[in-house]
Amino acid sequence: MTTIKRLTVAAVVLVSGLTANARAQRTGAGLPRVPLRHGPLKIVVAYPAPGSTVEFGDSTFIFGSVGDGDATLTIAGQAVPVAPNGAWLAWVSLPHDSSLVVVLTARRGQDSTASLLRLTRAGWVRQSGAWVDRRSLVPVGDVRLPTGEPLPLTVRAAPGASIRMLLPGGEVLRFAADSIADAPPEGVRAFDRDERNLHRPTPGDRYVAVLRTDLNPVAGGWESAVPNGSVAVGPILEIAVGGDTTRIPWPLAVTRLSEPPTAIVLDDDPQRQGGTDRITIGRTFPTGTYTWFLPQGTRTHADMRLGDQVRLRLSHDVIAWVPAADVHRAAAPDDARHAIMGSPTLTAESDRVNLRIPLTRPAPLSVDATDRGVTITIFDAVSDANWTRYGANQRFVRSLTWKQEAADRVVVAVTFDRPLWGWRVRVDGTDLVFDFRPPPAVDPAHPLRRRRIVIDPGHPPGGACGPTGLCEPEANLNIAHIVRERLVAAGATVTMTRSGPHDVELWPRAALADSVDAELLISIHNNALPDGVNPFLNSGTSTFFNHPQALALARAVQVRLVANLGLRDLGVARGDLALTRPTWYPAILTEGLFMMVPEQEAALRTPAGQRRYAAGVVEGIAAFLRDVARSNQGRP
Repeated sequence: MTTIKRLTVAAVVLVSGLTANARAQRTGAGLPRVPLRHGPLKIVVAYPAPGSTVEFGDSTFIFGSVGDGDATLTIAGQAVPVAPNGAWLAWVSLPHDSSLVVVLTARRGQDSTASLLRLTRAGWVRQSGAWVDRRSLVPVGDVRLPTGEPLPLTVRAAPGASIRMLLPGGEVLRFAADSIADAPPEGVRAFDRDERNLHRPTPGDRYVAVLRTDLNPVAGGWESAVPNGSVAVGPILEIAVGGDTTRIPWPLAVTRLSEPPTAIVLDDDPQRQGGTDRITIGRTFPTGTYTWFLPQGTRTHADMRLGDQVRLRLSHDVIAWVPAADVHRAAAPDDARHAIMGSPTLTAESDRVNLRIPLTRPAPLSVDATDRGVTITIFDAVSDANWTRYGANQRFVRSLTWKQEAADRVVVAVTFDRPLWGWRVRVDGTDLVFDFRPPPAVDPAHPLRRRRIVIDPGHPPGGACGPTGLCEPEANLNIAHIVRERLVAAGATVTMTRSGPHDVELWPRAALADSVDAELLISIHNNALPDGVNPFLNSGTSTFFNHPQALALARAVQVRLVANLGLRDLGVARGDLALTRPTWYPAILTEGLFMMVPEQEAALRTPAGQRRYAAGVVEGIAAFLRDVARSNQGRP
């Protein structure tokens, strides 16, 4: 058992030595001053919560309030600056222990108070003997895989241990130390500007093995329970260090499948209750990021299952991992033939061009878009197309070509005569149907007039909170109302995804934008950092996009936000986020200020600070639309 220790190392409080320019990056040249507040002396730690588990390397942030702007605060004896409203933010180094106590002391004149903050370090284990982290066993649960396919296993345990798995049939599988160095936490890799933090010592506590057995295969189905004949059920993991040995069960049931890959259909709403986006999200590996977006009705083959994830065999050399709940056995018999693509047809509509790609059965696909083109890859398919109908009065699509890129893969390339505004795809019967949207006609003198814009005040549920308790959903909503007022005054039609404090889930927000045929979607947020990332060096203003057609909008809004708020320019970034993922219109997500920085949280409480944020958003949208108007000049 690890002993709880008090924090006696020095707290590293960077703001005490900030230059005037660096301090402006934190306080914002355009932000209102923090008002002076007097109140009872009381230490409130807003983050992290007492007793919580925090993931960090050697340092992390703590923030909260002492109730009075004239108070002083120390953490482990080191001074922490207190803002005029009593809020504070500290960056502290912590000892390498799994449990610790941080001592905070506040003083005002002769009055003083102290508080102890107890924390647990995530993933840190300092123990003697043959310890093992039961949460690190991968994989666990129901595993079904083709005969002959190896199964990688990983575990975290005492460095220098001898580790083996005892299988029910008497076989013994030995583990080896993982030679791949530990990667830093994802938050550090994504948001820390100091590259030195990307490198850290390898603790030597990770082990790997590969399960390769000649057990008799057992037939099974993707929707049935684990058969009684399953193999490798109830293996035991043994960890030995010196004379100490620990044994634990590994909750794993492995079924070897002798049958060929199963024909399946993807459907995220089999009961037809509504409330889904009719898309199955796929990953390159079971815990990876989102890569595939497969429309409801897509038909393909499944050949492996790990817990709640199923592996799809999209083509001979391409796989995707999807939720098992979306995978259903195909009703029709599988004759193992590829889908056949017929001749595509383009049809002009009033505000879009429709592309129908005939298929003998719905096939999986991926779409790669640029601002002037779209590449559609259809898997498990062969082409039998011999013409393309471009349609009457259709000028947006410049060219459409296709080629058989591989024996089971067709690539369709579409180019446009001007930037692509948006696209979407659906399965209609067995065909794939795309809609392509050109830029709208914009009046350069009045760029916002008649534009259909959806404003999304980010959260709730969720959202970050600041040192004095202002939370992101409230701050975002206040800014969004001002944005809406200014856009409406300039002639835009504006729809809000929420107008009050009630929870709205992510998917309905995007669905609302689709339902009003939005031309732009702006999601308004304020930021926070992951544990272990220095807020004094990594806070500022940023704007996120996902698809190429939204990049210009993100850049225009980012320029105006930085100019209005005066904070560090963190730039634009691609982010695969729910509110930047829609493809039918340019969609961006703004992160104007940081809730955790006292001066920025205080600004978000004031109408002046909210107006500055809103002005940046509106000015950026208008600048983007003026550029669209210029690029449209001379076009029909």
